[in-house]
Amino acid sequence: MPYKGLSLEGKKALVFGGTSGLGKSIALGFAEAGADVAPVSRRAEEVSKAANEIRALGRRTLELTADVTKREDIQRVIDRMIGELGRIDILVNSAGTTKRVPSLDFADEDWNRIMHVNLNGTWYACQMVGRVMKDQMYGRIINIASIGAFLSLHEVTPYCASKGAVAMLTRCLGAEWAKYNVTVNAIAPGVFETALNRDVIHEPGRKASIMSHTPMKRFGSLEEIKGAAIYLASDSASFVTAEIICVDGGFMALGIGP
Repeated sequence: MPYKGLSLEGKKALVFGGTSGLGKSIALGFAEAGADVAPVSRRAEEVSKAANEIRALGRRTLELTADVTKREDIQRVIDRMIGELGRIDILVNSAGTTKRVPSLDFADEDWNRIMHVNLNGTWYACQMVGRVMKDQMYGRIINIASIGAFLSLHEVTPYCASKGAVAMLTRCLGAEWAKYNVTVNAIAPGVFETALNRDVIHEPGRKASIMSHTPMKRFGSLEEIKGAAIYLASDSASFVTAEIICVDGGFMALGIGP
């Protein structure tokens, strides 16, 4: 018999950035664990594809698009979730972006864009959905940080700065909102191959560096992010808040950035 403490049966999950990469894997993992899931991103075509995969697992879903840098978009998503699914039990903030440029050459436009999506978008969603969860006196929020929140990664300074801020935002909100029975935690992935980073991590020198600093000597599989997310969203993690869980193949244990 499956362990009931990890079941998400009956839960309603909202996943921003839920149509590609880590976010999509988490959205599908939630559906596999029993949740109804709305995978949200800016592209309607990708939302439709992800929603169809969730339906194929026998779960309810909604096809919603949003730009996380726009509060009006987030509010529209919240209103649809409440109106059609009744509540929001779980929020995942996985929308993110990056750009690899030497720091001395980084343009303000790119810095602001990365900070706006990765940090402000996470903050907006946490605050706005957090109000719903406070009223419910229940919620699970999972932010996607990065090992770059703790280690210097080569030529992606604003990305690391934004993820470091997400990690501290998680700790602050997790401590503050515990009284509302709302937990706020983060996952800090190591190097997973996604559309966002595929070209960079397969550069010969960079791939060799990553492998040398990863005790497991490989990239993470998207399937391997699901377990941590399901745990943090489940009743098994009811006494876990303000924490950042690294899923990194041992990368952080060496404490050296590539």
